[in-house]
Parts: sequence; C-alpha cells; structure tokens
Amino acid sequence: IALTFWLQPDVSPGNCWPLQGHQGQVFIRLPARVHLTGVTVQYISKEVSPSGTVISAPQRCCCLLDADGEEETLLGTFMYNVANEAIQTFPLKVRSTHRGKMPGSK
Repeated sequence: IALTFWLQPDVSPGNCWPLQGHQGQVFIRLPARVHLTGVTVQYISKEVSPSGTVISAPQRCCCLLDADGEEETLLGTFMYNVANEAIQTFPLKVRSTHRGKMPGSK
C-alpha cells in the first residue's frame, strides 16, 4: 500500500511550495501509525518548466522520524538527480521496532 499526499493540492507547473534560501525543512504529521519504506519526490521536468530550468529542484534530502518526543531517528538520506526522471523514489531504512515498539507508537 502506498501512502500518497501532496504538500499542496495544485501540482501544475509554476505552482510550487517555495522555500527561501538553499535549505529548508518539511514536517509532516501523519494521522495514524504507518510503516515507512520509501520517500518519493516529484519535481517538474525541464521540458514543461515555465523557466526552462530545474535549478531549484531539491538535491540532498534526508528523512527523520520523530516519534512522540523520542530521539530522532535517521531513516535515510538521498540525492534527487535532475538528470533522471521527474519522479524518483528512495528507499528508507526500515525499522520494524523502536525500543520494542513500532516507530510512532506510544
């Protein structure tokens, strides 16, 4: 089962969720416990970009788990490559338990 969500409902070219500067953070709170296996990043392709470039595409990314006040756990780091497909999926380190519990459980 894939959990899919958009940070913004309109994903048409030129209508993005901008960040200022060269780095930023996105915090996503999920409504229920999930078993994360990967992260998919989609960025506009150069061919349909209003500017004709993709220089603002995300590059180095990491995924952290912050489960109810416990210490953050690094699930994975990845590099989005603008030379590849616009949609790229990156596997995460799957952790079946966290101190005897599923990550995110109380």
